[in-house]
Amino acid sequence: MHNYRVLIGMGGVPPHDHPQAYVWEQRLHWVMVAVALLALPAFYFEEVATNGLLHHVGQALDGFILLAFSAEFFWMLRQTRHPRLYVAHNWLDLLIIFAAAVSFAGVASEWVPLARLLRIAYVSLVLARALGSMRNVLSPTSLPYFLGWGAVTLALAGAGFYWLEPTIHSYGDGLWLAFVTGATVGYGDFVPTTPASRFFAVIMVIAGFAMLSLVTASIAAYFIGEDEKILRREMHQDIKALREEVAKLREDIADLAGKRLE
Repeated sequence: MHNYRVLIGMGGVPPHDHPQAYVWEQRLHWVMVAVALLALPAFYFEEVATNGLLHHVGQALDGFILLAFSAEFFWMLRQTRHPRLYVAHNWLDLLIIFAAAVSFAGVASEWVPLARLLRIAYVSLVLARALGSMRNVLSPTSLPYFLGWGAVTLALAGAGFYWLEPTIHSYGDGLWLAFVTGATVGYGDFVPTTPASRFFAVIMVIAGFAMLSLVTASIAAYFIGEDEKILRREMHQDIKALREEVAKLREDIADLAGKRLE
């Protein structure tokens, strides 16, 4: 698994490195996930709003992403004992810094889509890592949290479609389009028609798959947890019975030894 992460440029801190480097990697992990997610609104603000306040907000987000990734990358270079190996393991960080710089600088238009594509690709990989780490929080009690997260995501997605899709004239229709897109049902009564709403639909499909997978895994964890409770209870009973038998055997051995001495 580590070799696979190195191959895609997300190897993290090299093995046998300074302990402080691993500490900082854990501290910055979710911060950088949040920063990477800002690439999505930055993309929309610059694509949908060609001028005005939102366009400037998108440019400001590009600048913030550039500063955040640059600061995180160079800070980790100071923490690791093997800077060259760290760069080789995390070459995708250099690509995303370059992409954010290109997008923020607003160089030739043919390069800007490449910069955004690299940034979105990085967001996807970071989300994959984040979802991979979610296996540690799957438990019989995690189902309500995932359902709540799904409800919030659906509500925001409905607002997103209402804003981005010109054929959606109410928040309820946007909510319905978000649901059928995330569930990959696609009845056809409402469909994305603009590049921005189509890209948003792609994100919703990915999020829908992830959400359904987490909910399904939580339900499975609930039933497996119940089976584990029964198995654990039976094991405790067997261990208790075994201890009682061992204690009785010891008593019998002690009685036999006492009779022989007599």
